[in-house]
Amino acid sequence: MENQNTLSPRAAWTLTLAAAAIMMITVGARLTTGLFVSPINTSTQLGIVTISFAMAVGQFVWGASQPIFGAIADKYGPVKVIIAGGLMLAAGTAITPFVKTEWGLLFALGVLSAAGAGAGSFSILIGATSQRLPAERRAFASGFINAGGSFGQFVFAPLLQAIISSAGWVTAMLTMAVTTLATIPLAWPLRKRPTAMTQTPAPTSTAATTVAATPAPMGLGEQVRIALRDPSYLFLHAGFFTCGFHIAFLVTHLPGEVALCNLPAGVSATALALIGLFNIAGSLTAGALSSRYRMKSLLALMYASRAAMIVIYLMAPKTAMTFYVFAAALGFTWLATVPPTAGLVGKLFGTRYLSTLFGLTLLSHQIGGFFGAWLGGLAFVRFGNYNWMWYIDIVLALAAALINLPIREAHIPARTATAV
Repeated sequence: MENQNTLSPRAAWTLTLAAAAIMMITVGARLTTGLFVSPINTSTQLGIVTISFAMAVGQFVWGASQPIFGAIADKYGPVKVIIAGGLMLAAGTAITPFVKTEWGLLFALGVLSAAGAGAGSFSILIGATSQRLPAERRAFASGFINAGGSFGQFVFAPLLQAIISSAGWVTAMLTMAVTTLATIPLAWPLRKRPTAMTQTPAPTSTAATTVAATPAPMGLGEQVRIALRDPSYLFLHAGFFTCGFHIAFLVTHLPGEVALCNLPAGVSATALALIGLFNIAGSLTAGALSSRYRMKSLLALMYASRAAMIVIYLMAPKTAMTFYVFAAALGFTWLATVPPTAGLVGKLFGTRYLSTLFGLTLLSHQIGGFFGAWLGGLAFVRFGNYNWMWYIDIVLALAAALINLPIREAHIPARTATAV
């Protein structure tokens, strides 16, 4: 049977708020890296393509680390994972201003800080809370935690831009490094292991009959193999790939797009903040609607709306107000895809290995993120603008909307929800 928990409302809120606060810091640190592309290039002269590639590797590592850390958290608990991640994120961010080579930047920004952020991100936090909360609270909690990440983007984008403008990008990066250490004490409410209600077999005269009455718990490897053979799970991966492509392209290259339009850097910081602000509402809305409507339909609608928004943006005059309206509209669906995606994974396979299974979908998300960040830099150098990236984004968004429609939104009746 699925994990059942007896947390009081106060304990449930404490757990959810702590996870949301951790998400605010780790996602805020990751989704504001685009503000540093131009300053790093000016300081190191490494070139936009090299810096974009380092950030693209960071997108991939951020995703690749989550199923790994998710599996560790599923077995040993999330607290140690989050602490280790906080130290890695702080260290990688702190040494970034002092590296001057491509390999140094790749290690600091692309590997160390990205892996650290992954250890305190979606799969670990949503998986940990889902295992500890009753079923009726999970969709809302996922949306709330996701909104924490959006709030981090809303807070850190203008704050870091202000520090960059007044004290320089090195001070801004070091400030972010110190801030990430706050994730360590915030992990404390997640220390309690989830309780499980196991099925008690009827009295029998032989031990053999008792053993037969209780299904054997499913191992992680078996669960992953079942998931990877399920078309609905693979469709989720394909849609999430597009989401990652879209988000990584924008957080890395939106400042460059703004600069091409001869607008000040503050416009890009404000736009990133607006994306985060409006995604708070979008994430909470997605979390609430996921408990009332088909989650695959919500995902299809969000992906299709992104294609429409980009078309409108391309046709509009490139003013500061255009960027603000575009950011606000886009922000409503920005990371609002996370609650229904995580919800579908949990609905299909239960919550026992949710950190791992959702972590694998996030890996697909960040593979898309790798290509979004890297190809954006190549497109700029080759064509002098990002037009082809926008066109690719439209096609991918429409494809993602269509591929979510055949997802089978039903619980698998096999032993996937057995408590361990």
